[in-house]
This record gives sequence, C-alpha cells and structure tokens, in this order.
Amino acid sequence: MNGTGILFPQTSKADAYATSTVAGVPATRVLGVPISTINMGVAVRTILYWVKHRNAQYICVRDVHGIMRAQEDPALMAIHHGAGLITPDGMPLAWTLKARGYRDAGRVCGADLVAALCQASVSAGTRHYLYGGKPGVAERMEAKLIEMFPGLQIIGSSTPPFRPLTHEEDEAAIAEISAKQPDVVWVGLSTPKQEYWMRDHVSRIPGATLVGIGAAFDFYAGDVKRAPRWMHSSGLEWLHRLISEPRRLWRRYLILAPKFVMLMARGRAQSNRRDNS
Repeated sequence: MNGTGILFPQTSKADAYATSTVAGVPATRVLGVPISTINMGVAVRTILYWVKHRNAQYICVRDVHGIMRAQEDPALMAIHHGAGLITPDGMPLAWTLKARGYRDAGRVCGADLVAALCQASVSAGTRHYLYGGKPGVAERMEAKLIEMFPGLQIIGSSTPPFRPLTHEEDEAAIAEISAKQPDVVWVGLSTPKQEYWMRDHVSRIPGATLVGIGAAFDFYAGDVKRAPRWMHSSGLEWLHRLISEPRRLWRRYLILAPKFVMLMARGRAQSNRRDNS
C-alpha cells in the first residue's frame, strides 16, 4: 500500500531493479523503463482512486516496442518516468515480472484495460472521453462500448487531424474536452505521439487521468480484429498482428523485439557476473 489503501503485488524475492512511479506505484526497471508491478484489478482500483480524488495522472500502456523506442529517445524515456502508471502490456513483460518474483502481477494491455475500467465505471459513474483514431473510429468505438456496458458515461469523442495541430486548434480541442469534465481520457494516437500528447496535456485537463491505448481504438471500432484469446496468454498475439498489418508492424516485431531479447539477456549476464564476483 502507498497511502491509497490499494494492495499491490509483492515480490517473493529481492528485486535489484525495484523502483516506483511518480505516483508511488511499485515498479521494476526493464531496460530503464519503470514497469508497474500490477495486475488488472490493481490497475482499475488505482485509476478509480485517482478519479475519486481528482488526481490528474497519465498512464503509458507499455509493450516491448515502446520500451525499445525509449532506448532511442531520451525524451520518451523521461515521459515514462513522469507517468503515474506504466502497465505491462505484452506477455514478455508479464513474464519478466513473474521471473522477478511478482507472482500476482499480470498483463494489463490497452484493450483489456478499456473493458475492465468501463465495466467498473458503470456503477462508479466515471465519465469517459475518447480522443484519437482515424476519422469515424472514435464514434464507432463509443457506440460499441455503450452497447457492451449499458449505463456507461461517454461524454464525448473527437479525432484530431494527422498533422500537428496549430496552437489555436490545440487550445480549442483542450477547451472542448475540459468543458465536459471527463474523469478518464482515452488517447489513441499511437506510440510515441500519444505519450508526448499526454505529457503536454495532463496538467491542462483538470483532474483527468489520461490513458494511451493506441490500437485499442481500432479493435473496438471493428477495423482491426484482435487475436484469438489463446494467442494472448501464449505470447503469440504479436504474430497475429504482424500477419494482419505486415507493412506497418514488420520492424516492430522482426527487428525491435529480437533486440529487446538480446539486451535483456545481456543485462542478466552482467548481473550474474556481478553476483559471482
């Protein structure tokens, strides 16, 4: 617990990489990125606590691709260190947490977090806003979520142009969102654009929690099909996504993912040498 009354998963052994986020959520460093040692239930309870107390935060839903992008981009790395929560999206990160002794930690991917938080929000009265996606995607996602969770409060949605917004356009967009007083803003601009947006706007939308969920907009809009459930737990969801969108995702899965494995193995080897010296 960290003053919130929320019980976080504890490690069963010493973790040399243990740290915490700026919001005090326990984490473990994975190639320098503080991945929160949480599970879905803890993630939902933490967000609802922030909502209740109007504690503005932003959340990075982090996979291997995002971690590798942060290795090349110091500003993106700094954004992770300013996040209230960095969820372990993707089975490689969930497996890393288990290997470090966090037995109750688990995968918290964007699409599943949307469903879990929306379900809890019906009784909690949480107000949601959708920002991002291609034209029409946010509206279709809104309709799908309301169909899935009757009583869910989605108070607005908007899609910015693909190009950078002018100062006047950005001011108008933030004024529109803030006027609706959302508790949670789901941001679907893809990595790293959504992370930069959340960093720059978290203090401008009073009391709101911003959550970067990228492709989850397309999943709920029905534009992209998710992998079968058995592929999620077996760590093969990446293969389904690569086959579905090879031109866009080939570098992510065929270059960055193997590089991640190599760097993690190198880090373990160096740690073993230090322990044996």
